[in-house]
Amino acid sequence: MADLHWYPGHMTRATREMKEDIKLTDMVIEIIDARIPVSSRNPDIDSMAQNKSRVVVLNKEDFADPKATEEWISYFEEKGFIAAAMNAKTGNGMKAVKDAIARASAAKIERDRKRGILNRPVRAMICGIPNVGKSTFINAFAGRAVAKTGNKPGVTRGKQWIRLNKQVELLDTPGILWPKFDDKLTALHLAFIGSFKDEIVEKVEVVTELKEEMDKSYPGILEKYYGLEGENTEISSFLTALANKRGFLLKGGEPDITKAASLVLDDMKNGRTGRITLEKVNDGKFFK
Repeated sequence: MADLHWYPGHMTRATREMKEDIKLTDMVIEIIDARIPVSSRNPDIDSMAQNKSRVVVLNKEDFADPKATEEWISYFEEKGFIAAAMNAKTGNGMKAVKDAIARASAAKIERDRKRGILNRPVRAMICGIPNVGKSTFINAFAGRAVAKTGNKPGVTRGKQWIRLNKQVELLDTPGILWPKFDDKLTALHLAFIGSFKDEIVEKVEVVTELKEEMDKSYPGILEKYYGLEGENTEISSFLTALANKRGFLLKGGEPDITKAASLVLDDMKNGRTGRITLEKVNDGKFFK
């Protein structure tokens, strides 16, 4: 598989700035992808956010396996986070998220009250890796378009303070990855959800890995979605059949399996293939 370690200069700067900016905040709200709750968490955030109230939002819950999402919420709560799941595009789950933020704010508000400080907004930093829906979440929370959105990494490049309501001020930050991935599986899962720019992803190789993983966890789901039941499910045959079915042909009539692989990744990124969770709480390979 191609090397998926990448760390553009703006991410180095953003990480350095976050370490400084986090000192100005009372809590950290981390947006993760409900389908890959471990791989979509930047491990640097834990070290940066020590002694801060923590909220974890499992976004894109409508793409994920509902039972697995419930188990992840319980897991994060047991670890001392306050967790909730939502679909930022539709706003479904927003009440649970607002309740979670209120719970995380309670201690700070009480400390202010004892000091005679009333109605000072809680200052929260929002963070998350590229393409987990951070800007969409901010707009849904604010009830208006206050952050740029885009279904690709790198849309939010600078930081901005956003007054969400009388209770909360939010410091938006760019989506950042970390310099080196500990294992191939983490990099693959990030590639599955679109956290890398398209040009650095070897699409056929990534879809080969995706298909293998889906066949173990959700056998037949891709064949059913694409109407290829009964076809040879081996990856090259699958991509060839998909290319032929969709009319993805090169000059001379050869099936364009790269275009077919791009379709699979786009459908996966956008949750079209079905509700799946690739990382489960009871799967020990995701935990040291």
